Amino acid sequence: MKRIMIAGTNSGCGKTTVTCALLKALVNRGENVSSFKCGPDYIDPMFHRVVIGTSSYNLDSYFFDDNTLKYLFAKHSLDISVIEGVMGFYDGVSFTDRASSHEIATITDTPVVLVVNAKEIGNSVGAIIKGFLDYSKSNIKGVVFNGITHMTYERMKKLCEGLKIKPLGYFPYVEGASIESRHLGLVTAAEIDDIKERLELLAKTAEECLDIDAILELCSESRIKYAPINVEKIADVKIAVADDRAFCFYYRDSLELLEEMGAELVFFSLMNDKTIPQGVNGLILSGGYPELYAEELESNASMRESIRDAILKNIPCIAECGGFMYLHEYMGDYKNKEHEGVGVIPGGCRKLDTLQNFGYMTMTAQKDNLLCRRGESIRAHEFHYFGSDSNGDAFIAEKGSRRWKCVVAEGNLFAGFPHMNFYANPKFAENFIRKCADVQAEKS
Repeated sequence: MKRIMIAGTNSGCGKTTVTCALLKALVNRGENVSSFKCGPDYIDPMFHRVVIGTSSYNLDSYFFDDNTLKYLFAKHSLDISVIEGVMGFYDGVSFTDRASSHEIATITDTPVVLVVNAKEIGNSVGAIIKGFLDYSKSNIKGVVFNGITHMTYERMKKLCEGLKIKPLGYFPYVEGASIESRHLGLVTAAEIDDIKERLELLAKTAEECLDIDAILELCSESRIKYAPINVEKIADVKIAVADDRAFCFYYRDSLELLEEMGAELVFFSLMNDKTIPQGVNGLILSGGYPELYAEELESNASMRESIRDAILKNIPCIAECGGFMYLHEYMGDYKNKEHEGVGVIPGGCRKLDTLQNFGYMTMTAQKDNLLCRRGESIRAHEFHYFGSDSNGDAFIAEKGSRRWKCVVAEGNLFAGFPHMNFYANPKFAENFIRKCADVQAEKS
């Protein structure tokens, strides 16, 4: 397993750009590449998927224990694995190393290339690099300077002398290849019409400005030891999964776990299709950006009626964040104009000025529900600006000393703002499959 991590000094330093450029350059060279993202991020893996043409996966040491993380990493790794870090290299939960890029690099024994935004910085870059090298024991082996020219890079290279770190190139601003941001981070890859052309520009720049051969020489090839996770097939069921520009936040590992347990996944669009797929025994409404497409979602009345009928007929349904918002009687768009929703959850939801309950948490069931028994728990996270009139009280969420009620869990509905990865507690996936199988049995 050849593997390398592209980490950064902070969010916004350019690690996603460098990672995508490197991935595309390696693909263009004919390398068999796999990609990963540290942490719970949904959007960066979408860009990875466009680059390599296959799934990209999350490595999250808050959701997963060490063995699960190493198992999933090994399971999806190809000849060369490129891991993109999260935030700053040492940034974890509540000013700790927990769930940081550093922790994941340590668990997987992966060498690290540090991306430093060197624009408008001179000699101080040396102090930044030395600080990252000295702060804690790490696998940082090389550095890429972002936002500078070749002439400046020649000067930056001299700063690396004596720091025991290898300069691996630079990345200048590439006209026509920038990716815009908005309230939850980058725009999604599907929203950029010329995304493939932009990635080709980045790959061309990578070949010109990065020392790709030296980066590959740094890759670790050590064996990763882990205990295999055996997944048993539970039942043959068919589950409809929302997947379009409005609803696209899901973990590929979670969906593949359902498939291993017997599910056939049928993808559909809440924006463009008229009804949910026929003959399904379960429904997953993922998170995303429904507030940007609220008008289109409202105008698709036949889909809203189809979703409402399925839930009222007790089809098992998981709705996370954006999917949860869509199920309300009304939903505010990004300008807080109200739009009619599905109507199975009372009241509405509206955009607020600040992030709500942002970050990791543990949620514990207060009653038996679709996915678990009372007292059982799963690690999850929230990342949204919206508030709901019906936040739910089926679970208690805990983040440090903070506690709050969340999730509407009535009958075969599980709906709330938290995002889950089923590998954080596979029993939740097992219970969902069993409920879908029960519906199938009742129909037959």
